[in-house]
Amino acid sequence: MARKNSSQGSNNNSQGQQQHYMTPKGYATLEKELHWLLHDERPKIVEIVSWAAGNGDRSENGDYIYNKKRLREIDRRVRYLTKKLENTTIVDPRSQQNLERVYFGAKVTYIREDEREVTVHLVDVDEADFREGRINWRSPVGIALMKAEEGDVVKVRVDGGIEEIEIIEISYPLEG
Repeated sequence: MARKNSSQGSNNNSQGQQQHYMTPKGYATLEKELHWLLHDERPKIVEIVSWAAGNGDRSENGDYIYNKKRLREIDRRVRYLTKKLENTTIVDPRSQQNLERVYFGAKVTYIREDEREVTVHLVDVDEADFREGRINWRSPVGIALMKAEEGDVVKVRVDGGIEEIEIIEISYPLEG
């Protein structure tokens, strides 16, 4: 699989497909899932489908119907993961130390208009988990924060209109 290491790159690759950025941990998680699907889950389901196909009428065979559907789901996920990993640039936080602006991989603390302090880590959509403070770097907040510096006030489009947030800290964590 083609994978690149970079601190930042272009948004498109030579095939015209959208370029993705991921943290090393996020990339490894997707690689692990792809390996599991190809080497553990898919062979197990193929074996069940083969066994069920040998049991006669496939149109009324629940094992066959369910597992054929599961096989299609696995194949769809494998295609997605393969394409995603092939078009991903791994952004190594070690190469981002001492950056003063917000880019992919930044951990940003900001203050909302209601005086609440919020900390978010800008990651790829497949790594995002709002409960853990990891948000998609292409979300409205992520887009507003891009290229901002500590002390900047940026505008974020929210449900009720536009909210101003003030950036108070930017870091590039080496873990997670």
